Amino acid sequence: MEEFRRAYVQLCKESGAQPQETVLQQLHELREGPGQSHLDFATQSLSVDTCRVLGKLLQDEILFTDIMLSDCMLNEEGVRHLLNGLCSNTVVKSLDLKGNNLRALGAEALGKLLRQNKSIRSLTLEWNSLGMWEEGFSLFCQGLGGNRFLQWLDLRNNQINHQGAGELAMALKCNSSLQELDLRWNNIGLLGGRALLSCLHSNKTLRRLELAGNNIPSDILKAVDQAMDHNQDRQTILAENHSRTRVLSKEMFSLKEEKAKQFLDLMDTIDKQREEITRSSRTSAARVGQLQEALNERQSVMNSLKAKLQMTEAALALSEQKVHNLGELLSATKQEQASMTECQLKALRQQKQEAADRETKLLRDLSAANEKNLLLRNQVDELERRCKAQQDQLFQVKQDLTNTTAELKLRAVQAEERLEMEKKRFKQGLEDVESLRLKEVDHMTHHMEASERSMQERIQRLEAIRIGLEEELSRVKAAAFAERGQAEEELIKVRGQARLEEQQHLDHLEEKIRLMTQSRDEAQNYCLQQKQAVGEAQAKVSQLTLQTEGLKRRVEELQQDLSGKEQEKVAEVNKVRVELQEQIGHLQAERTAQEGLKEKIAALERQLKVLSSNHREALLDKESEISTLQEKLRMKEAEISRMREEEAQRASFLQNAIMAYVQGSALGALSPRK
Repeated sequence: MEEFRRAYVQLCKESGAQPQETVLQQLHELREGPGQSHLDFATQSLSVDTCRVLGKLLQDEILFTDIMLSDCMLNEEGVRHLLNGLCSNTVVKSLDLKGNNLRALGAEALGKLLRQNKSIRSLTLEWNSLGMWEEGFSLFCQGLGGNRFLQWLDLRNNQINHQGAGELAMALKCNSSLQELDLRWNNIGLLGGRALLSCLHSNKTLRRLELAGNNIPSDILKAVDQAMDHNQDRQTILAENHSRTRVLSKEMFSLKEEKAKQFLDLMDTIDKQREEITRSSRTSAARVGQLQEALNERQSVMNSLKAKLQMTEAALALSEQKVHNLGELLSATKQEQASMTECQLKALRQQKQEAADRETKLLRDLSAANEKNLLLRNQVDELERRCKAQQDQLFQVKQDLTNTTAELKLRAVQAEERLEMEKKRFKQGLEDVESLRLKEVDHMTHHMEASERSMQERIQRLEAIRIGLEEELSRVKAAAFAERGQAEEELIKVRGQARLEEQQHLDHLEEKIRLMTQSRDEAQNYCLQQKQAVGEAQAKVSQLTLQTEGLKRRVEELQQDLSGKEQEKVAEVNKVRVELQEQIGHLQAERTAQEGLKEKIAALERQLKVLSSNHREALLDKESEISTLQEKLRMKEAEISRMREEEAQRASFLQNAIMAYVQGSALGALSPRK
C-alpha cells in the first residue's frame, strides 16, 4: 500500500499535478486498516489529473481486487482515464461506479472496458444516466454482448427506455456469462419487457433479472420469473450433468489406465518370453558351436559331446515345456478375454435393463403425475364452481341487503315525511286555532267595545232625553202641572221600558259573555286536545324515532353481519385463491419437475447412447487388441515352431555328424553293439 502511495505521489509530480489530500489520507487509512485488497474512494471528489494518475497506476496493479468509486462526482474525462487504465488490469474483480452521472463518453468507455477486461466479475452502475444517450448506451451494450467474464451487473435508476432495453436484449442474446442483472426503477415499459422476455429464450445463463418499477405488466414479469426459474433449473441440471460426466470420465480414465496397465503387463510378459527364447536360442547356438568344436577334436571330446548332447536334449525338453507353458498361458489369456467380454456384455445388458426399467418407472411416474394433474384440474374446476356459487349467493345476499336497506330507508323517509306533515299540520292547526282565538277575542273585544259605546251613547241619549224630559218636564211643569201624573206615569213607563231594555241588553251581553267563555273553554279544551294530540304525536314521533333507531341499529347490525359475511367470504375466497395458487404452483412445480424429468430422461438416453457408443468403441478396441494379440501369438507360435524345426534340424545334423563320426572312427565296430 505504501508503494502504491509513493507511486501516486511520484506520478503526480511527473505529470505536474498536485496530489489530492483526500486521496493521500484515504490511502493512509487503507494502509493502517485491515482491508488491503479494497481501494475505497467512495464520496471523494476526484479531479481529472487524479483520475489520469490512478488510471496509469491501475494498469499493472495486482494488489486491489475491489475498487469503490461511488458518489465521486466524476466527469467524463476522468471516467475515461480510469476505465482505460482498468482495460489492461487482470486482478480487479469488482468495480463500483454508483451515483457518478455517467453519460455518453462514460458509456463508450464502459463498453471498451467490457470488451477488453477479462477479470471483472461485478459491475455496479446505479444512479447514472446511461439510458439517456442512445449511441453511448448502444456501444455499452455491444461491449456487454462481447464480454465473457462479467457475472453481476447493476443498472438501477439509469433512465433506460424501451429502446435501451432492446439493445440490452440483443446484448444478452450474445452474452454467455452474466448471471444476475438488476434493472429496477427505469422506464423500460411494455415493449422493453417484451424484448427482454424474447431474449431469454436464447440466453440460458441469466439466473436473476430484477424489473420492478418499470411499468411492465404482471404477465410479462411472471413470464420473466418463469424463465429465470427455468434457467436456474437448467444450471442445476447442467451442474449435475457436469459432475456426472466428470465422474464417468474419471471412471473411464481409471478403466483405460487399468487396461493400459494390463496391456503393458502382457507386453512385458511377452517381452520376457521373447528374451528367454532369444537367450535359449543363444545358449543353444553356443552349445552347437561347442559340439562342433568337440566334433573337430575327435576322440578327446567324445564324452563331452555325449554330455553336451544330453544337455541339448534337456534344453529341448525345457524349451518344449516352456512352449507348453506358453500354450497354456495363451489359452488362459483367451479364456480370461472371453470371460471379460462376457462380463462386459453382461454389464452392458444389465445397464440396458436398468435403463429400460428406469425409463418404464419414469413413464409410470409421468402417467401418475398426469393423472394427478387431471385430478387437480378437476378439483380446481370444482373449487371454481363452488367459488362461483358462493359469489352468486354473496351477490344475492348483497342484493337482498340493498333491497332491505332501500326499503328501510324508504320507510324511514316516509315516516319522517309523515312526521313532518303531522308537525306541519299540527303547527298549522295550532296557528289556525290561535288566529281564530285571537280573531274571536278581537271580535269580542270590538263587539264589547262597540256595545259599551252603544250603551254609553244610549245612556247619553237617555241622559239627554232625561235632561230633555226634565227640561220639558220643567217646562211642562210650568205649562201643564196637570199632566204631571200622566207624565210621571209615562216617565215610569219609559223608565220601566228603559230598564227592561237595559235588562234585556244586559242579559244579551251576559249571554254573549257566556257564549264567549264557553267558546273560550271549548278553545281551551281544543287546545288541550291539540296538546294531547301533539303529545301523542310526539310520543308517536319518539316511538317512530325509537323504531327508526332500532331499524338503524338493525341495519347497522345487518351491515356488520354483512361485512362480517363479506369478510368471511373474502377470507374464504382468498383462502380458495391461495389454495388454488398453491395447487397451481404445485402443478407448475410438478410440470417443471416433469419437464426436468423429461430432460433428465433425454439426458440419460443421450448418456446411455454415449456410453453404449463408448462401450462399443471399447469393445471394438478390445477386439482389435485381441485380434492383434492373437496375430502376435500366431506369429510367436510360428516362430516357436520354426525354432523347433531349426533345433530339430540342427539336432538331426548333429546326430548325423556324430553317427558319421562314430561310424568313421576306429570304434565303428563297437557302435552297433552299443
